[in-house]
Amino acid sequence: MKQIALYGKGGIGKSTTSANLSAALSLQGCDVLQIGCDPKRDSTRMLMHGSFIPTVMDLVRERGDANLRKEDIVHTGFNGIRCVEAGGPEPGVGCAGRGIIAAFQLLEKFGALKGDIIVYDVLGDVVCGGFAMPMREGYAQEIYLVTSGELMSLYAANNICKAIKRLSLRAMSTCRLGGVICNARDTPREEELVAEFAKRVNSTLVQYIPRDRIVQLAEMNKQTVMEFAPDSPQAERYRQLAACVTKNTRLSIPTPLEIDALEALALEFM
Repeated sequence: MKQIALYGKGGIGKSTTSANLSAALSLQGCDVLQIGCDPKRDSTRMLMHGSFIPTVMDLVRERGDANLRKEDIVHTGFNGIRCVEAGGPEPGVGCAGRGIIAAFQLLEKFGALKGDIIVYDVLGDVVCGGFAMPMREGYAQEIYLVTSGELMSLYAANNICKAIKRLSLRAMSTCRLGGVICNARDTPREEELVAEFAKRVNSTLVQYIPRDRIVQLAEMNKQTVMEFAPDSPQAERYRQLAACVTKNTRLSIPTPLEIDALEALALEFM
């Protein structure tokens, strides 16, 4: 069983990438579980044809964890993909990372953390122990950074590299960097920049995903690109990403950049 996590700056397109990746993996015959680890609870929405499924945290608040069943928190979406949303606390109250911890505890209790591939879609620009839990506690062995060529997106990706490197020092740690995904924003020489960033942090660019209006059209129709436009060039990009993820054996301990070096790299390409 492969357990992967996608991290990156808020708004960079992790949920879109995760959902289309899960869809592509399922269409390749994989048994897929996707877990949304963001209080916005929108990770699995396109896999559920626009529906916001109940979150673990909301259900725990309403019923208490002792009264929940597996089917209350695990929902079946497109092509049999099992979907879970961890959720978070009420706005302004408590720690959002607690939703991830509660979700994992219940999934383990129900024996639901299984499948060919588990995809964790994690908020990545907030420094919080809860959000680091998938990699800290060994749930996700492969971390993929979703970034664009924009400086703040690279800055967030570089911070995740720091977390992976720090966690790799733990004796029992299995957390490694699997690669970098460029979700393009059409900045100058963007693919070259992200590829060079990946190289400098001791990794590789595993997929370049161009900006394409078909993504917005698919989401307006409450579907992933893989379902809405399976013959499109964009769908082929997600298929290529799925193939890379399933075959990837190049896992590394990253070498994060100092901020001056990161800014100099961005300036060189911009």
